[in-house]
Amino acid sequence: MRGSEFAQLRAFIEIAEQGNFARASAFLGLAPSTLSQTIRSLEEKLGVRLLHRTTRSVSLTEAGEHLLGKIRPAFEDLQSAVESINDFRDAPMGTLRLSISSIPAQMIVAPILKSFLLSYPAISLDIVVDNVNADIVKGRFDAGIRYGRLIAQDMVMVRASIPSRIVAMASPCYLEKHGVPRVPQDLQHHSCIRFRLGNQQVLPWSFEKNKKKIEVGVKGPLIVNHVDLMVDAVRDGIGIGYMAEAYVSEDIAQGRLVPMLTDWSPTYDSWYLYYANRQYSAPLKVFIQFLRDHLQKKLTPAAHVELKD
Repeated sequence: MRGSEFAQLRAFIEIAEQGNFARASAFLGLAPSTLSQTIRSLEEKLGVRLLHRTTRSVSLTEAGEHLLGKIRPAFEDLQSAVESINDFRDAPMGTLRLSISSIPAQMIVAPILKSFLLSYPAISLDIVVDNVNADIVKGRFDAGIRYGRLIAQDMVMVRASIPSRIVAMASPCYLEKHGVPRVPQDLQHHSCIRFRLGNQQVLPWSFEKNKKKIEVGVKGPLIVNHVDLMVDAVRDGIGIGYMAEAYVSEDIAQGRLVPMLTDWSPTYDSWYLYYANRQYSAPLKVFIQFLRDHLQKKLTPAAHVELKD
């Protein structure tokens, strides 16, 4: 097989898996016009149409389905064979693709980026940050990092953070002017800053005490989908926010933010790195260990607990 034929078949597999020329071209690093010409050349060479194309979607023809079924296992075997060479290197190399929501991107990954890349200069990180609960298999990611309760049960999970409560917080100047809520229902009389999730739903404000769970309908002048914008707005006294306590631990320590109703926030959870296949790549293997080591260093002797995945 010539190099051009290999590239054409690789492009065909990517289009079939992405179901979209734009996403496939972005993943392959090709212009959409170049990718389209690549597929046309492959179809002309084979003498059959492989894809049904419309302005909105791409689907496989019967011949395309047959070809995909034959070549995808072969390409997976090739990828596995190439990856196995990492076992013979002094240091792993390759690209590690991660899908991360915005909070762990800043709280977990940003602090270790420099030291990880210095430790493994042959590894390139390709990180996509969004608050959509992405399908990492379909998106061709090696792993993701998200809040534990959002991860599908069939994924392999590795703890990436200490547990953190989601609590209501405000600035001292806001509380001085508007008073401190004593029970969750008091929040209905305050200006609250709400957070829009990647699925366009607004995050509900939930509380729990003595096995009693309640959800409070809050309102306010601002809805955002970026956590740092919410934190800035809360610091500026615009309103009360509802956020991960660990994400703003420094603000709390410095007195810039005041957590409230903490006795109504007993439910703890962690952020986890997760992936689909237990036979993960060498870059992912060392990244997982790097996360474990970093997390272990953050635990004080008093808070030292066994970290189970």
